[in-house]
Amino acid sequence: QIDTATSKPADLAAAARYDGFYNRWFFDAIFRGHYPADKLDEWAAYLPEIAPGDMEQIAAPVDFLGLNYYTRAIIAADPNDPDKREIGILQPDVPHTTMGWEIYPEGLYAWLMRIQREYAPRAIYITENGAAFADTLEADDRVRDGERVAYLQAHFEAAQRALHDGAPLKGYFVWSLLDNFEWAHGYSQRFGITYVDYATQRRIVKDSGRYFAEVAGASRRA
Repeated sequence: QIDTATSKPADLAAAARYDGFYNRWFFDAIFRGHYPADKLDEWAAYLPEIAPGDMEQIAAPVDFLGLNYYTRAIIAADPNDPDKREIGILQPDVPHTTMGWEIYPEGLYAWLMRIQREYAPRAIYITENGAAFADTLEADDRVRDGERVAYLQAHFEAAQRALHDGAPLKGYFVWSLLDNFEWAHGYSQRFGITYVDYATQRRIVKDSGRYFAEVAGASRRA
């Protein structure tokens, strides 16, 4: 989800550039059969020639669209180069995960509704959503990760609201089942709903894992 820091023209243009790089470049090609014109103009000197038939192949119908959502980006123009660069604005006085990402479930709802409104995929699956927190294995073999439970609950509710409002949401995958190696952070960030004791390889289901099991069970019974 991309939000604009202000309604100033320079910030709106910066957010559009950012969105073109991270989102429209892919979605326009898949669902509209062409790349966004503003990015084609911007990158003309660096792009290879699009061969006949390329776009038809890229825009072949897909069974579903997979979306990863963790947080939002608030974008402003770089004051040192407002016509070319954009910067992310941090929100210091709101909850964050240990990755430094703002907890913003409203963005998931907005993202799902935008995708439905602008691209109308046959189906959407949330292929990744989750949060890293400083989990601790307590003496009674429990991991009481209430922050993650609250995070998941808020995002499930946002997804349910989008489903009610017409988004073709068919599935939801939490990142992740197990604590694991994160690309740029090694083993320092724990995303799992199951705790991994790296020294012994023991697995302990966290409170968030128990919560997820309850939600999944209720969904099957509904």
